[in-house]
Amino acid sequence: MADLLNVSNLETRFNTREGVVHAVNGVSFSLKEGETLGIVGESGCGKSVSVQSILRLIPMPPGEIVGGSAMFQGKDLLKLSMEELRHVRGAQIGFVFQDPMTSFNPVHTIGRQLMEPLEIHLGMNKKQAWDRAVELLELVKIPNPDDRMKDYPHQFSGGMRQRAMIAMALSCSPQMLIADEPTTALDVTIQAQIVDLVKSLRDELGMSIIWITHDLGIIAGLAERVNVMYAGYIVEEAEVKELYKNPQHPYTLGLLKSLPRLDVSEKKRLVSIDGVPPVLFKKPKFCPFVSRCTYRVEKCLQENPPLMPINDHHRAACWVNPQTGKVRE
Repeated sequence: MADLLNVSNLETRFNTREGVVHAVNGVSFSLKEGETLGIVGESGCGKSVSVQSILRLIPMPPGEIVGGSAMFQGKDLLKLSMEELRHVRGAQIGFVFQDPMTSFNPVHTIGRQLMEPLEIHLGMNKKQAWDRAVELLELVKIPNPDDRMKDYPHQFSGGMRQRAMIAMALSCSPQMLIADEPTTALDVTIQAQIVDLVKSLRDELGMSIIWITHDLGIIAGLAERVNVMYAGYIVEEAEVKELYKNPQHPYTLGLLKSLPRLDVSEKKRLVSIDGVPPVLFKKPKFCPFVSRCTYRVEKCLQENPPLMPINDHHRAACWVNPQTGKVRE
């Protein structure tokens, strides 16, 4: 399959009163047609900033994209004019934000907000846009969609607002959907419903998905490939089954050990990762995970490891194999 999106050496920083925060540091990844890619990591690791930078959704200032490219259908999204980019956002790339309450305008009805992109991007008149918006609410399984079109965001529950946000993101039949932690604010039952909904829509519509989360459990049943981020870097990338079976970065290993499992009979205590992530006022010249790592060697304090091949579909940025404790050749 061909690459739908190819991001290369993306670098984003924020100018704050305390100093320059290097939020994303040379991130590269690709997304194939019809593929689901997971991006995982703890809060502040740069996963949301990475994808928001692609569509230039970060506030500028204080944010600033200082390097890299994001090739989408032969065009570099980082070099398009804002007018050109408006025709990509929503129409070709849909975006589901983390908090559905703050993502909708509280003074406009759900129907009005669903109709707007249809009128702007697809040139529909009000009757066509209304009918299509009702279809979309029905698609995401909101009951009585014709009546709910007239409701305001506060009249929807959290799960229904997130469904409506997905409907809006899919309104123009985009080739790619970016979901930025869309289930974080929802309870576990609603989370499962949203994930099942996205999976069924992906299979039905054949779109590509980037799903951002801190929950490796969600990624297990949703994505084909996964990128693990830490301190603005991708520290491991692999196919999902390979990552769970053979994690090759100590941070990934720590994330997996902190995840409760139902598929093993032996009860094991969950293990937390000691320490805190670094504050990136300077780009580290050494491994950014070194202060929290139990596998560190002298080289980890001297040089930041690049992503090194483990096999054809697996790379990790670590000088040590955490499975064996041996320094990589």
